[in-house]
This record gives sequence, C-alpha cells and structure tokens, in this order.
Amino acid sequence: MDIKLTNTLTRKKAVFAPLDDQNVRMYLCGPTVYDRAHIGNARPVVMFDVLFRLLRRVYGADHVTYARNFTDVDDRINQTARQRKADGAPGTLEDLIHDRANETIAWYHADMAALGNLSPSVEPRATEYIAQMVAMIEDLAAKGFAYGAEGHALFRVDAFQDYGKLSGRSVDDMIAGARVEVAPYKENPMDFVLWKPSTDDEPGWDGPILDGVSLGRGRPGWHIECSAMSHALLGESFDIHGGGLDLQFPHHENEIAQSCACGHGFAQVWMHNEMLQVEGKKMSKSLGNFFTVRDLLDQGIPGEVIRFVFLSTHYSKPMDWTEAKRAEADGALSKWHKLVDGVAPGDVDAGVLAAVSDDLNTAGALTILHALAKNGDAATLAASAQFLGLLDPAQDWWKSEGLDADAMAKVDALQAKRAAAKAAKDFAAADAVRDALAQVGVAVVDGPGGTFDVELKPGFDRDALMALAE
Repeated sequence: MDIKLTNTLTRKKAVFAPLDDQNVRMYLCGPTVYDRAHIGNARPVVMFDVLFRLLRRVYGADHVTYARNFTDVDDRINQTARQRKADGAPGTLEDLIHDRANETIAWYHADMAALGNLSPSVEPRATEYIAQMVAMIEDLAAKGFAYGAEGHALFRVDAFQDYGKLSGRSVDDMIAGARVEVAPYKENPMDFVLWKPSTDDEPGWDGPILDGVSLGRGRPGWHIECSAMSHALLGESFDIHGGGLDLQFPHHENEIAQSCACGHGFAQVWMHNEMLQVEGKKMSKSLGNFFTVRDLLDQGIPGEVIRFVFLSTHYSKPMDWTEAKRAEADGALSKWHKLVDGVAPGDVDAGVLAAVSDDLNTAGALTILHALAKNGDAATLAASAQFLGLLDPAQDWWKSEGLDADAMAKVDALQAKRAAAKAAKDFAAADAVRDALAQVGVAVVDGPGGTFDVELKPGFDRDALMALAE
C-alpha cells in the first residue's frame, strides 16, 4: 500500500518512497537524560512508534531501522550531578554524571514501554560517538564551514546558503526572534557551537584540530551530536527524521546545515508533531499543570489510556490533555478489553491501515475502532487495536474496574433510591445520590430505559462506598 507523509521541508504531503525498500531508515531526536520525561516528551515517541509499526508491516520488520538517541552529555546533567555531590553523594562528578544518565535512561525506558511503545532498533548515546563528532567538526572546518575561537568550534552560518529552508525563515528573522548567545568570538550572532571547552570537573574529551591547532579538552555542542550519530548509524542519506515542532529551529535547522555542509544527503522526509497543552493552557510549572508520564502512571492512569488520548488527535495538530479525554479513553478501552477478552485477533481492518497510511491519521483509525466495537467485531477490533499499540492482552488494569458483587449491590440500591427521587420529581435528592457516588470515585452514566454504566475513577474508595446511607 502507499504511505503518504507530510514533509516539513517541502510543506507537502506525498507518497513515501524510501531510498532503499530493503533498508528503510528513520531517526528521532530522543531525550536529554537529566530528569523524567513529561507528557509532551512522549508525544513524538508515540507518533514515531505508530510510524515504525506501519513501516514494519509494509516493508518487513527486518528491513526497517529506527534510531532514537540519548543525549547524555549536557549542562543540565552536570548541574544535577553537582547538586548530588554537594549533598554528599560519593564518587567523582564524572561518576555521578554517568549514574544520573543511567538512572534517567532506565526511567525513560520504563515510562515509554508503559505507553505501549516498541523499542527502537538502536538507541545510541552521544558519549559513544564523540570521535565521529570530532571528525565531522574537522571536516566542516576543512571545507570552510567551521572555525575555532577561544577553545570553541563554531559553525559559520553565512557559508551555508540554504540555512533556514526547513523553518522557512530568513537569517535576519531568526536573529530577531531567537535567543542567541551573543559572544565576542562569534563572526555572526547566528553561528552556533560545535564544540566548547570543559572545566576540570566537567566531562571532556580531546577536541578537534582546526588549522593545525587543537581546541583542547572539551565537549560537543548539542546539534553536532545528532548529525554524527545519524550518519554513523543510518548513512549519509536516510529516509525520515523527526521530532517535536520545538526542535525545528534551531536544532533540526542546524543539523541540516552541518550534515549537508559535509556533503551528506541527510534526511529526505522531515516530520514534526505539534505541541501539547493541558486543559487548553500551555503546560508549565508556573501554572501548576506540568506533569510527567510517571506522574500520570502513579495516579493509576493506565499507559494505554495515555496513548489513546495521544492517538485521538492528529500529530500535526496541537493536542489538549484533558480530564474529559482521559475519562473517554478509559471508558472506551475498558469496554473494548471486555469485548476482546479471550478472542484470537483476526486481520487488521483495511480502513484502519488506510487511515494510518494517510499521514498517520490515528484519529480516523480510532473512529473505525469505535465502529468495530459497536458492531461486535471482536477479532478485527483486537488485531486493529494491537496494530496501534492498544489492547495488549497482557494488560489487566481494566479487570479491576469492575465492582465485586456486594459493591455492585450497593450501587444498585443507591441507583434505585435515585430513580425513586426522580420519579417523585425530587431532583435535588437524585443529584445528591449521584454526587455522593462521585465523591467515592463511582461515576454513573445513565442509559436508556433506566439502565446505567459504572465507571470507577482513580482514587475509588470501596469502604467509603459501602458506608453510604441508602
């Protein structure tokens, strides 16, 4: 089948044609491992996981390579390690930096797996590719694209004519709108760091040699890391590169400049997901609406519920995390799990495949899953949902959503009391019963003819339910 993808570089949706259909390659900018991943960090992971699943289905699992890196050399990691050392943690600062990176990577793996993501084919760490970064910087300098100044190596933006093509902005516009580091040693304020010096207590490696002079002990800039790792693992040209829209400039713009200046064809298709909001507002610590994936998981929200909410909005659109969407996802997945429990998966629905093949239209695919569930097509629903990373048969969270016989009898009695109040047109009393149930974590959804469904919310308190007066 044809796969259509929107290419940020061309601003067009087109049929995807890999450079080599026996070796389809894609790269996703991964996390800087200094802390837990927040829910915005998870959105590109879920998006690229769906694309990975689609490419594996179309071209074969053995013919797709998915690289997602870890940035494990970064000033924020150093800062965290310094604080730990100041707090009395044993070991050298370098040991503490390494320990922090390993700890955060383990967290990341656990959190992303909880969202139903497959493991990438390869997960390079920046610190494993320092030699390749140094060689690339030396190559850029030899070709006139880089220069040394005060222990730094900088990319000469003026020398690369296509700078700004990805973001669609001129260099003047970028200077006006960007927070660039103003430094006296820069030829141009937009020139960006390829290498910078390290102090004695910071991680450092032997630096590049420019014009016969070594820059000395230092560490790479952020942008050169991804250029070097993608080249080492995927070759001079590969198929797809992506990440969040916030990386389009300057990170991805700078990657293109570095790699293409070295003579690499680099990525053919660029994909970017839009940003995430919480209840209609930008996620920020100052607003008190900033939370990590682990925060949600620890609240008892299943990972596939989080994934469902992500899939319900097209990746190119801003996504709003809301309590209403979480509840909708929880309810749908609970019903679907009950429907497919013990059923062998059939074939993936053709409509689901068509939707996902059309620029990862996961929202359209979920609409089809709702229809399959409504029609009772459990086998097709199971296969189609599992293709999207949902309804893993190993998941059992939905089983705990039911009430035991005594608790259900209690809810039935309270609902009978509520129905009697409604019949007597005592709507205040009816609402009081509904509100009392809600306070103990029981949401009642009324259906036709006096029927109702029960949904248990995070924090459901069985003892408090049983103590309610009938």
